[in-house]
Amino acid sequence: MTIGPLLRDLREQSGRSQSEQAQLLSELAGRVVTRNEVSRWESEGRLLTPFWQKHHAGSFGVDVAELRRAVAAAKARRRSRPEEVCDPVQRRQFIGGLAGLALPRLGAEFPRGRRIGEADVDRLRRHTARLRRLDDVMGGGDTYSIYAAELRSTARLLNEGQYADEVGRALRSLLAEQAQLTGWAAFDAGRHARARVHYTTSLAAAEEAGDGALAGNALAFVAYQETCTARDGTKTAFASYEKARAVATPRVKALLLERKAWSYAVVGDARQTEDSLARAREVLEQQDDRREPDWVFWVDRNEVDIMAGRCWTELCRPLRAVPVLESVLSGFDDTHARDKALYLTWLAGSYLQAREVEQSASTLEKAFELANGVASVRPSARITNVARKLAVHRAVPEVGAALERIGS
Repeated sequence: MTIGPLLRDLREQSGRSQSEQAQLLSELAGRVVTRNEVSRWESEGRLLTPFWQKHHAGSFGVDVAELRRAVAAAKARRRSRPEEVCDPVQRRQFIGGLAGLALPRLGAEFPRGRRIGEADVDRLRRHTARLRRLDDVMGGGDTYSIYAAELRSTARLLNEGQYADEVGRALRSLLAEQAQLTGWAAFDAGRHARARVHYTTSLAAAEEAGDGALAGNALAFVAYQETCTARDGTKTAFASYEKARAVATPRVKALLLERKAWSYAVVGDARQTEDSLARAREVLEQQDDRREPDWVFWVDRNEVDIMAGRCWTELCRPLRAVPVLESVLSGFDDTHARDKALYLTWLAGSYLQAREVEQSASTLEKAFELANGVASVRPSARITNVARKLAVHRAVPEVGAALERIGS
């Protein structure tokens, strides 16, 4: 049996729900675990790392070796799947082809002048949450038009619909959320001017709605774009956290703090980077009864660890970067091709900093394979950047062969 079915069987035998299992794992590991993460492990969207193998074994009272064998079986099954079934590019294309059919614009269903209530806004918000999941497997070049159409529909509802003041604020928050999603897709596709327009729209809508958390996140997106376009984003990143900190939930705080850490890493400020990462980990462990917004559904300890690995690579600290990147990426599914390809480029960069040039070349080649067919400019830019640095070691056979395959 592979790890997913085994975890599900063990949980059901224990009589626990996924939420109850998540709570128990949080207590055992000292890290926040959500029901969604339990679901991902049981569906093998992510495989258990050694850290989580230990705590799952403790939660069920079984030998960790049993879980380790099941993880190995899952990895072996993935390797043995027929190419047409497990090829990440084909799977992404299939999902992309269904996106427009399965997720029509709900805003278009509302006739001009219709009265809009809280239930309508909740329905639109859930629809946006489903759209957001497309970003897990598709690049911004594929998702931008989908997100932009939804944004236009919500803007039309605000301009033409009838609603109470409270519903109007909720609609503006939704517009701010959708503008961030659309801006991110534009940024991912390399359309920086368009992304900045959407982020500006988002900030204005969030402030009109009195939504400090979304306003802070809009600024965090701007800061991230600044750091990726040769500008200093530290002031904007600092402002993003300060704007949201009084009202933000733990995951929102963690997201803003890790992006703040990245901004400081890019300018070479190791002290501020480490402080922001440490605070991000601390806030994730805070107890808070408020419901987390869906736009931070993916923020967890692994996400902060990934950012830490990226930051330490940027600061040329390979001894700190490599272990954390290796650990998290060992259980990262290839379906999330864009993100995994990006993270592998930072791992390849850290290997190169440690003068493990063969390992760097092999890792970069894996990133190149994953990035093939992804409608995002960011993986190719990162791959090119690391490949240029590797080129001085082209005389090493493994490096030369990898660079030749990437170049071709």
